[in-house]
This record gives sequence, structure tokens and C-alpha cells, in this order.
Amino acid sequence: MLDRTPSFILDSDSASISPARSTSEPDEAVLLDAFSKAVTSVVDRVGPAVARVETKPAAGQQPRGFGSGVVISPDGFVLTNSHVVQGAREMRVATPDGLTLEATVLGDDADTDLALLRASDSRALPFAPLGDSKRLKRGQLVVAIGNPLGFESTVTAGVVSALGRSLRASTGRLIDDQTDAALNPGNSGGPLVSSSGDVVGINTAVIRGAQGICFAVASNTAQFVLGELVRHGRVRRGYIGVAAQTVPLPRRLTSRAGLANAAGALLASVEADGPAGRAGLRLGDVVVAIDGEAVTGVDDLVRLLNGERIGRDVAVQVLRQGAAVTHTLSPTERGAR
Repeated sequence: MLDRTPSFILDSDSASISPARSTSEPDEAVLLDAFSKAVTSVVDRVGPAVARVETKPAAGQQPRGFGSGVVISPDGFVLTNSHVVQGAREMRVATPDGLTLEATVLGDDADTDLALLRASDSRALPFAPLGDSKRLKRGQLVVAIGNPLGFESTVTAGVVSALGRSLRASTGRLIDDQTDAALNPGNSGGPLVSSSGDVVGINTAVIRGAQGICFAVASNTAQFVLGELVRHGRVRRGYIGVAAQTVPLPRRLTSRAGLANAAGALLASVEADGPAGRAGLRLGDVVVAIDGEAVTGVDDLVRLLNGERIGRDVAVQVLRQGAAVTHTLSPTERGAR
């Protein structure tokens, strides 16, 4: 998770230098000053809400995990990474103004690498609420803030290079709805912030060997996980009793069945007493849609079986012997890991 990255990214290919500069062109120093002001404004606004997070060590031992976190409400709710928590129930949170607070882990979701803490101190803490990551655009300036030392922020700035990419979590499940941008060592668990000061993601990982390209779980995904953890202490996900693998689908086959899928989720096993088995799904069926949303592989199948579909009728369309067939089933809640 620790990697060396530049403190900011400037794309030298994005500008050209001509021998004669028009007097109407903005001065380079002015542009750099505007960039600096944008970054410092974000840090001034959000930095006080970014804290060091570490596991509470046993006597005479060092913390097992540490990283950054962001206080998202004045009463001490803190978002960080699941890999920072490492299964612990008691944590410590060090704020930029010198406070060291005891914190309890309210919920930990390894599937999205997010964990929710509650600091014990009752005083109002500086906080930075989650914004709307759906408003992000490629090329938009973002700032990653961390607090690995507990008393000052570390900052990197860059642009959103892509939206909607996925990163596989330690559990093997894909983390959905990702944004990649620059990330400094120690920033894991801290916020990714837009130039307007909105928290649009939670920094989670660096891709080694990829020139510092990093991932952040989008704030809308974090908002969903936060709600689930507050209400249930866990993130509920649907279970239908199948094992599947991603397979390509021949164009002639999907065309004949009236489908647009290039791939689907082949059922490699079906539990007879599970929701899928009771609904009539069979070994060898290829799932191509759930409630009208395309399934192009196992990851789509897992993503669409979310908590909202638990206990209600769900239309599962499969490709069987060249024909599209729809079955209705009711997912149950998948057991906790």
C-alpha cells in the first residue's frame, strides 16, 4: 500500500510552447498560483477532519495496522479502510489538533475495503461530509489527503484519469464504482477531495508499477456502505445458492435469443434447496440479466445481488439451449464472512 508517488502530477503533453505568446494568454505564474490556491483551499477546508487511525496495541506491542481516516460527522463517525482496521474492534484516532481518541469499530466491510469507526470523545470534531461522486468528470482536479503522523496532513494532487474502474478486494470481490488518482504514502483511508472541497472518495490502494496510479472507493459507494453499517453493522448482500464462471457468448447465439450480451455467468453448480434451485435454474444455464440489468460475468452477478434484492422477487434471465428463459426467485441474505 506504501509507494513513492509525486506530490503532484503535471502532464507535459497537455500544453505546447510556441515561440510567440499572445498577450491574451494567461501568465504561467498566474496559472500555477491559481492551481496552488485551489489545492491549499481544499486542504484548509478538509485537512482538519483527516486523522491518523491505528489499531489499539496490546501492552508493549506496536499497532498491527495504521493509516488515515476522515471524520464525516461532528459526533465522531470516522471512515477508513478495512485493511487499516485488520479485524480489530478497538482503535485510536489522532486528530490534527493533537487529540488522541479511543474509537470503536462499528462495522467493517472487506468487500469494499471500508470500515466505520465511532470516536469516544463527545466534543464536536471538525468534519467533512461525503459528496456526490457521480458529478465527477475525467480530467477534474482532485486532492488526496492523509494524516499518517497524526498531527499534519500529507497532500497529493492530480486529475481523475478514469471513472468506473474496478479493483479486486482482499476477499476476491470487485470493489465497484472506482476513481483513480494520485496517492501519497500514508494517505490510505483518507479522503479524495474535489477542487470545490467535496469528499468524493476514500483512498484505498496504489497500483504498484503503474506510475503511482491509485484507487479510491467512490463516495456514493461509501455512502451506501455507511448506511448499511449504521443500520445493520454489516453490508447485506443477496445469496441465491449458485457457483458461476464468466464465459463468452457467440454472437450468433445471442442474436438469435435477442440479447446484446458478449458474455454471461455460466452456472457451474446449483444448490437444489437454494433460491436458484427452487426457482428452476439448472446447471449449465448462463445468467444474462437480473431485473433487466445485463449480467456479463460473475462480477455483475455479485454486484447486482445487493441488499435491496434480499427477500423480494427478482427476475433472473438465463440462456438455456439457445433460448432466453426468465425465472423468478427471492434471494436470501448471504452469511457473514
